[in-house]
Order: sequence, then C-alpha cells, then structure tokens
Amino acid sequence: MVRIITNSSIVPGTDCERVLYISKDGNQMQSDQILRVLIVDDSIVYRKIVSDLLAELPNVKVVGVASNGKIALSKIEHLKPDLLTLDIEMPEIDGLEVLAQIRSRGLDVGAIMLSSLTQKGGEMTLKALELGAFDFIAKPQSGTMQENREAIKKRLVPMLSAFASRKAIKHSSHTVNATETKSHIVQKRSDSEVVVIGISTGGPNSLAVMMPGLPGDLGVPVLIVQHMPPKFTKALADKLNAKCALEVREAVDGELVQPNVALIAPGGRQMKVEASIGGTRKVVRVTDDPPENNCKPSVDYLFKSIAHVYKGRSTGVIMTGMGSDGTRGLELMKRTGATIIAQDAASCVVYGMPKGPTEAGIVDVVAPLDKIAYEIAKTVRNR
Repeated sequence: MVRIITNSSIVPGTDCERVLYISKDGNQMQSDQILRVLIVDDSIVYRKIVSDLLAELPNVKVVGVASNGKIALSKIEHLKPDLLTLDIEMPEIDGLEVLAQIRSRGLDVGAIMLSSLTQKGGEMTLKALELGAFDFIAKPQSGTMQENREAIKKRLVPMLSAFASRKAIKHSSHTVNATETKSHIVQKRSDSEVVVIGISTGGPNSLAVMMPGLPGDLGVPVLIVQHMPPKFTKALADKLNAKCALEVREAVDGELVQPNVALIAPGGRQMKVEASIGGTRKVVRVTDDPPENNCKPSVDYLFKSIAHVYKGRSTGVIMTGMGSDGTRGLELMKRTGATIIAQDAASCVVYGMPKGPTEAGIVDVVAPLDKIAYEIAKTVRNR
C-alpha cells in the first residue's frame, strides 16, 4: 500500500484543472477568470513581443506596461495585476528589487522572470526565485523577432496556465482525502545504490530545502534533472553545493558516478548513466540527443537509463513541476523493483510531474517537501 506522509489536510486536487480548455492553437489556459498581467521590461522590443502574444490568449488581459521597476511598483498599487512578466536587469530599480519590494509590502502579485542567458543572468535568476518569482524564461539571444516571439510563447503559455491553476488553488477551500490516491502492494526491495531526482517549476527553491537534509555520508550517488537552459544549472549546482553536506556539481561527460556526490544535468543537454566495460563502474554520459517530452534535459531520459543499468537497486524521486516528464521512466524503474517517492500536492509549486505517477499507483511514498530527504535516506540504508 502506498505510504502517505502529510503535514496538512489541504491537498490540491484536479478541480482547478477542470476549468482548463484548449484554444485553437492547442494552448491551455484558464477559463474561470481573467488573468491580469503587467509587462515590465526596459526593452521596447520585448514589451511588444510579450504584449502581442498575450493579446492573442483568451482570459488574459494586459493591464499595463512599465519600462523599469520604479514605474512597475507605482502601477502595481492601482492596476492590481495578478502577475508580472518581469525583466531582471533594468535601470533605476531592477527586477530583484521589485521582488524584494513586493515581499516587504505584502503585495499579492506573482512574477515570471525574463532573464539573459549568461552566468550572471543565471545567478540573478536563482536569486529572483528565492525572492518569490514563480518561474523564468530565458530571453532568446538570436533569431528574428517572430522566432523569438514563438520561443517565448512556447514557454510562457503553459506557465500562465500553471500560475492560474495555483492561484485558483490558493483561493479555494477544496480539500481531498489523501487516501483517495491509488495504492499497490510494495514488495521488499534491496537497498538503493543510486538516487535520481526529477524536478521542474519551483525546483531550485525546493532543492534548496530538500538537499541539505541529505547526510554527507549518504553512501550513494544522487543524479538530478532540473529543467533549465544552459548556464543556469552551473549556478544552481554552485548554490546547492554551498548549502549541502553532499558535494553538488554540474555533470561532466565521462565522469564516474560516485557515492556522496550529487550531479545536476547540464542545461540544454541530456544526461544518462552507462555501465563501464565489465559493469563494475557507472559512467555519466552527457549528450546532445533530441529532447524528450519537449525537455532537454529530460527526466525520462535519465530515469530510463537508471532502470536499465541499476535494475531495482534505485530510488526515483519526482518533485514539483509542470507536465509529465518522468512518468514513463518511473514506470520502467518500477517494473525492475525500484522505490518511488513523490512530492505531495500541497507542497508542490505546480502539482504536475508527481501527479501522474501518484494517480497511476506506482508511487511507494507520498511526502511533503520537508520529509523527502528523510524518506530518501531510508531507502539507502537503515537510519
């Protein structure tokens, strides 16, 4: 039977998703209320790109634009937007200060960041997420205005839908009994020899909470896929390494999988594990293979290799994020006898990635964010 650890009786369910519908271009948006958006960017080009694509979306209303943070803060007070699309680097007051002011003033408004693809941009984006930003989009660095518009739209539309879903949950009194999830018989398993984690929206902050709870002598490697573009994962690894007892770094092709070391898949690449000749050692492979589930790095790509190389001697962890990346990989891991841990709905920023495996009955433990590290350690050895 699935074991459910809970800190709360509030478990967001599927009611909010029933108000989703698919528009002509296949994009999903909320249909129960208008999402009011304020566009904040010092670039007139990006203000136009975002304004034009939002104007095409049903149930989204652009309530204003601002060319810097100072103007944005004054407009938030009287326009009452639900959400900002917020540039990070701006004159007078930048995006980070806007977020800090939103927090200090207790303003009820979310933010999706637009960030440059630089090491500095990655560090600032992680800081923005720490300050409460919902998610981020990397600004395209080349291409025509139309190509950049489509690239942003592909990322922004599902974010808007996920933000609207979370907003509906926060204002809803809907509760479900946690035991409504499907359950299954859990067979006795061997101690895990590897821990693999898949995570997306809300991931950097969630990892910063969970990873420091893992002991430095965990005794097994930890492999992580966090959906991020290039250059951002290095900043994430460095930040986690400073917080954790485990060593945390961005993975390099060809390095050995080692105990007590956590490797994060490089943004924009795929990561898998292969057995060395003779099978005595495991090697990380970082590849340019195509995206899976429109994701690169992809959770499924890693998890499927783990199912093949480690058989049942593994622990799969699926955490907050949009979409379903990871479900198929977890199914394969489960067939070989792996232990599966899922983050609970109440502690997810977006209850997307853990939802499918949990409802399919392949999850052994459903746990809140602050209990996941403890549950992982239990699968490795008795603690």
